Amino acid sequence: MTVVPPSLRDSSVVAWRNLLNIKRNPDWLLSGTVQPIMFVLLFAFVFGGSLGGGRYREFLIAGIFVQTVAFNSSFTVIGLTNDLQKGIVDRFRALPMSRVAVLLGRTSSDLAVSLLSVVIMSLCGLLIGWRLRGDPTDVLTGYLVLLLFSFAMSWVGAFIGLISRTVEVAQSAGLLWLFPVTFISSVFVSAESMPTPLRVFARWNPITVNADALRELFGNPIRVGMPPPSSWPAEHAVPYAVGSSLVIIAVFVPLSVARYRRVASR
Repeated sequence: MTVVPPSLRDSSVVAWRNLLNIKRNPDWLLSGTVQPIMFVLLFAFVFGGSLGGGRYREFLIAGIFVQTVAFNSSFTVIGLTNDLQKGIVDRFRALPMSRVAVLLGRTSSDLAVSLLSVVIMSLCGLLIGWRLRGDPTDVLTGYLVLLLFSFAMSWVGAFIGLISRTVEVAQSAGLLWLFPVTFISSVFVSAESMPTPLRVFARWNPITVNADALRELFGNPIRVGMPPPSSWPAEHAVPYAVGSSLVIIAVFVPLSVARYRRVASR
């Protein structure tokens, strides 16, 4: 008989509770589903004609995937801050449960939301002409790399949520830093077209490398209308993408747990 560790059992209960909250408030899913579809349609058909047409659409989808799971970390920020503000965390403290369960449950439920977003975006991409041209093993690896990055970003969101005083502050803090980090990347255009300072940042940006890793594994164009990249991150996109996600997890899990203990002990 398999014995489930108490922390995992408690985390699954918290994750299920969070998913039920989303079911009761389906508007929470709008930014995770409707927004990426809007970005796909906007850049594919409004700007896509001047950026490369059908080839650009295949370049674009992987970037939208990465952008969406990064922005979905705002679910973690707002959800955790909301639980703190409403006293839900205080109720959890009174129960005989693992303290890490609240954080792991939150990040796991938000990973499920990101998975749903990726499925919807994949279907949308197929409808506009995007194709998975890699072999099945590479495609599966690509989706796993994407979900690992999503899980890593949710821990960043957990830390921001724990240091935010109110839900209103959390809404701003959870998204404000994501816009420059996302747009100074190869999500929409090649990093090689940017001015030198931005190009250097974009090349090493985990969002750029995760998008490039997906393009490589999915068999989609790495660049459109630009020479092939020659930087180390671009030439080692898959290992760098995995490594950067693991580093983010290694940094923000202990930071989040330590901050949670401080907040819970007040």
